[in-house]
Amino acid sequence: MRSLSRRGMLGLGAGAAATVGLSACGGLTSSDGSSHAAGSEPSPSGSSGHPARPIGDGSTAFTGKQPHQPASPEPLEPGQTPPQFVIFSWDGAGEVGNGLFPRFLDLAEQHGAHMTFFLSGLYLLPESKKRLYNPPNNPRGASDIGYLTDEHVKATLTNVRRAWLEGHEIGTHFNGHFCAGTGTVGNWTPQQWRSEIDQAKAFVKEWRTNTGWSDLPSLPFDYEKELVGGRTPCLLGQNNLLPTAKDLGWRYDASSPGGRQTWPVKRLGIWDLPLQQIPFPGHSFEVLSMDYNMLANQSVNSTKAPAHNYPGWRKQSAQAYIAGFRRAYESNRAPFFVGNHFEQWNGGIYMDSVEEAFKHIAREKEKGEDVRLVSFRQFVDWMDVQKPEVLAKLRTLDVGQAPAGGWKTFLKDDAPTSTSSGQAA
Repeated sequence: MRSLSRRGMLGLGAGAAATVGLSACGGLTSSDGSSHAAGSEPSPSGSSGHPARPIGDGSTAFTGKQPHQPASPEPLEPGQTPPQFVIFSWDGAGEVGNGLFPRFLDLAEQHGAHMTFFLSGLYLLPESKKRLYNPPNNPRGASDIGYLTDEHVKATLTNVRRAWLEGHEIGTHFNGHFCAGTGTVGNWTPQQWRSEIDQAKAFVKEWRTNTGWSDLPSLPFDYEKELVGGRTPCLLGQNNLLPTAKDLGWRYDASSPGGRQTWPVKRLGIWDLPLQQIPFPGHSFEVLSMDYNMLANQSVNSTKAPAHNYPGWRKQSAQAYIAGFRRAYESNRAPFFVGNHFEQWNGGIYMDSVEEAFKHIAREKEKGEDVRLVSFRQFVDWMDVQKPEVLAKLRTLDVGQAPAGGWKTFLKDDAPTSTSSGQAA
């Protein structure tokens, strides 16, 4: 079996689980486990203590600087070894009663890590209000990932709120996740992407009006300022998205499929941060660094394959992620990007495999190595303060290529460098 094509089912949302009979989650609490009285606006745990200032209808609030952020990044010193950045990200970011969103928040908290959650705007819109969504080239209210139950919308709000308070990034996975037919996002114009983004933001900023739940706490951030990047459904449509992303001041896009493990460039002034081809144990080809692509190559897109395959597939998937990490870490130190979904495909093996890989990488960090488990936003913060000539030099290293003579020689002041900033058209 070969790896999935560019046009394959990439970057799915979390909606598949939303349509099955999963148990509802409990009531809302803050990230410290305490409850709040109806209509109260608590000062968020771990924040600077800035009083919450509701925005608009109170669905969101300004609560000051986001807590638990790394120190301000600094440029690499001459001869310094670059850090090994690892970014785990989640498409859809809906909590549908399977406990996967809090499971990975707990994991990140245990290891002092941060992640990016690409929230699907529809996951904060009740199905009873679905006609508020007017997707480009599709019927009003249509969605290829369905809608969450009211209890699951509440659970998603709880976990998104907790995620931001614990230092994670809230990006966007847009809305209806259309990957096929005439309505596919792959055919959308820049103007249609603008409509989709405006609607995704509105569903986050107006969930209180749309649900009528006035007794729940606000999301503790201004999404207009928080939202600086996303990942498109099935990794389609990036070319027409980028002009709109540029107009909106976005800083990165994570929608490219099949990228190589090299240092990234910018397109239209926006960091292009693709999912990457990584070693696939037992095969001569490589696999995209996302859970669904492991599944596609193991069970031919079946999410409920015979269970006797699960132990081997779980091990293979975990080893693929670990091999991708080690190849970068031991050579060119290119950032390593991993994509996931909160899904129980094939008995939940992909959740187990990504957790195993995460723990393996975290152990390297905890041994004192300069391994950084960060969000995309935190990564581009670092990239933006690096000298253009240093980044150009890093881009000369191919996949798995270590610097000749070691980092002290490769990045010393008098080492030959390119004058290119790596900017792509």
